Amino acid sequence: MAQCGAVMLTFICGAQLCHGSPGSFRGSSGGPASGRTVSAKDVESSLGASLEAVLQGSSGDAARRLSRIESAMWQTFQALPKNEMGRLAPRAVRHIVHSYFAKEHGWIINGLEPHGMSANVSEVHEVDILQDKAPAFVEALLESRRAGRGLSLGDVVAMAAALERLIFDESLSLLQVAYALNGQSAAERLGARELHEVLSSYLMIFEIGVRVNVTDVPRHRAMKDAVASAGGSWPLLVEFEQAAVHNYDFESYHRTNPFVARRYSFGEASRVVESLAQDYGKWQNTECRQMRQELEELDPDGSGRVPLRAFYSQPETADYQFHESVDYLRQIGALDEATSSVRIANYMVGPSNCIAKSTYYSVCCLSDCEGLLNELEGKIQAPAATPGRIMSEVRNLTASPDMRLPPDAAEARLRDIAGRNGGEVPLHGRLFAEFLHNAFPADCPYPHVAEDASAFAPGRWSSGRATASEEERRQHVDAAPGDWERGELGAATTTWSEEEVLPVLEAPRRARGAWSGAARSVAQAAAALAVLRIALSGWRAARGAASGAGKDKGLVLPLRV
Repeated sequence: MAQCGAVMLTFICGAQLCHGSPGSFRGSSGGPASGRTVSAKDVESSLGASLEAVLQGSSGDAARRLSRIESAMWQTFQALPKNEMGRLAPRAVRHIVHSYFAKEHGWIINGLEPHGMSANVSEVHEVDILQDKAPAFVEALLESRRAGRGLSLGDVVAMAAALERLIFDESLSLLQVAYALNGQSAAERLGARELHEVLSSYLMIFEIGVRVNVTDVPRHRAMKDAVASAGGSWPLLVEFEQAAVHNYDFESYHRTNPFVARRYSFGEASRVVESLAQDYGKWQNTECRQMRQELEELDPDGSGRVPLRAFYSQPETADYQFHESVDYLRQIGALDEATSSVRIANYMVGPSNCIAKSTYYSVCCLSDCEGLLNELEGKIQAPAATPGRIMSEVRNLTASPDMRLPPDAAEARLRDIAGRNGGEVPLHGRLFAEFLHNAFPADCPYPHVAEDASAFAPGRWSSGRATASEEERRQHVDAAPGDWERGELGAATTTWSEEEVLPVLEAPRRARGAWSGAARSVAQAAAALAVLRIALSGWRAARGAASGAGKDKGLVLPLRV
């Protein structure tokens, strides 16, 4: 099956078996080659070529996917610190993968949640979806880490594609459930009306979550009727689904008979669902923007903060009412203790605003600061720059609102940050993040140093654990307004801290001897051969199963050890 082949290509490339020129969709090996590593690299290259030959006809989609991901990652990759071979160490890999999914899809991958400005972060190989679905891939990541080689851009792109593919495959499992709930068979073609019912069921299951009983057909139909009759956001969700179908119809028009009513196979429905899964985060972000606008209307002076009194006193008729507890706000960095206020940017990207949740990820509000930082990364193309260069680029950001900091104060602060970091300002350091927060307070969150990184995980706050009691909210509503709310502090509320954290910078590694490097290269080649054998045998089995009528084995990643 084509999709299964695409998965295998991305996994083998991620295991550093595919090589090409820098900037292509396959990772270059990077760094100088010693005589003892040539044979190992030749083995890797030939394995990659062999795999591509096996997957002829199915790797085109994979190549396009990898090219798209590379384009989205390129600027961030250039701006991250690298090792002596021009590759990313584990912390930087984690950052770029998390940033890609948050920026492109609004996804927070389970295990890749934001850690705040903590230097003690989990690594990509610890992500549940990889450990569960691709243990051989995790082995390759661990081996790369132990060898100190790091990952090239192509390797990171392949890793993201692999994660993306696994998540899309989970969506296809939900699509199968939606077929069953509507009494449809995946072996039959559906008319437009039947497809609409299946896709709307899929979206409802996704929004509610798989925790409900997905085999209770009468209950599902009753819930669906109730949601549809209630109105609310359901009509918008239906429009989103119908637009995805129309887009697919347009893209595939040349393959259809215009004189016959269109009917859709399960494969075609799966392509629509893949589009829905990929675009859902950005589509629902319109609701996040509406919520942000309402919060900004409660901001008395445009400082990006809302007094707790106003935060908790929204009338019953308001579109949004905010019930998160002070403890929750404090743990995610959204509480400004000095002014008893809520930082809008921190609140927006907090886990309580994750709209939907799958087994492997949550759909959350997009951060506007990601766009600002990504533009800076593209302009600077280095991990750090001089204060003058930074200031020049910040002033000319195309996506930014007016900078709140006075230019003289902003430049002085950048010089101070550079003085603490060897003369340049690290783009991904805590102090520069604080600079961006004070410059664009409604867009960029305050860089909170979290005591417990799990505070940013959506699952931590399920079952109402983030909600304040009515008594707690009432206490803040009845409190007297502070000096800041009365406008008596003004510009003095802009404060700077002294704590620097460089979360993507790795500690330097001790040099290894030549014999150690040679032995590790041999071990890597042996591991590569083992992975390839597993991959090819699994792929052939999946291909054979997928060719049978009504079979769905191709939806399962055929990589096991």
